[in-house]
Amino acid sequence: MEKKPAERKPIEELLDFAGIRIDGDRPFDIQVRNPEFYPRVLAGGSLALGESYMDSWWDCQALDQFFERVMAARLDKKVSRNTSLLWAALKAKWKSRANPSRAFEIGEHHYDLGNDLFKVMLDRRMNYSCAWWNNAEDLDAAQEAKLDLTCRKLMLKPGMRVLDIGCGWGGFILYAAEHFDVEATGVTVSREQVDHVRQSAGDLPVRIELMDYRDIEGTFDRVISIGMFEHVCVENYPVFMDVVHRCLADEGLFLLHTIGGTESVRMWIPGSPSTSFPIRCFRRSPKSPLPLKSDYFWKTGTVSVPTTTEP
Repeated sequence: MEKKPAERKPIEELLDFAGIRIDGDRPFDIQVRNPEFYPRVLAGGSLALGESYMDSWWDCQALDQFFERVMAARLDKKVSRNTSLLWAALKAKWKSRANPSRAFEIGEHHYDLGNDLFKVMLDRRMNYSCAWWNNAEDLDAAQEAKLDLTCRKLMLKPGMRVLDIGCGWGGFILYAAEHFDVEATGVTVSREQVDHVRQSAGDLPVRIELMDYRDIEGTFDRVISIGMFEHVCVENYPVFMDVVHRCLADEGLFLLHTIGGTESVRMWIPGSPSTSFPIRCFRRSPKSPLPLKSDYFWKTGTVSVPTTTEP
């Protein structure tokens, strides 16, 4: 008799709230084709449920009835109120994301598809985050306005060493090196992005590394991360902040640009909360290293840094 995966039981318990059985014979029951479905969904919630279906890991005769039952049962609430289910989900999430090699798998899957696709859909500097349309008439101008704003928020000066965590195709580091005479280093997990930056840098003082953010070494006057923090799992927030703290020089500044939600959603997502695009700076003081140390950061939020213009 084939041994069932340990993660199957909590998934069965969860679906039971919606009256759905695994490998059942009713139209709304699901047929699991890949045993990795269970840890994947426990770790990734509703997004993993949809993506695993696209990968043919499970099937269902009547998807409309399946999702009607899932939504009506509010399975997200069931997870948050059930200790055993919550613990199983946390263990699966930790197991799935604790391995740094997973970051390179994501880079290969999402970004190493070839740069031609992204050249068509992005601006000429290939920025893959929101733009600032305050006085801009096209995407190129809006993205350059955002880059200029972030550089001014960081109060860049010639000769400064700047680190971009999750630099993408190098839009920020190339712009900062060209217009503010800084020495810029970018880190990414995508080989295609590394190749693009190296081909575009020319004589600019720009360095690009294929590296997981947890392996970054060195000291920098400024650290920035634009649109990468969304890919860091909640369990690794303190790790990320400790890396920034380790790499940031005394009196240095850190700028974090990320997507925030109006409520915390960790597992099954019955609806989508509204989002915002906060750009915030943090200062590292040699006398008081707050707020970048992870235990303090989450208690205090952000620190104001004077700038001439706000988005």
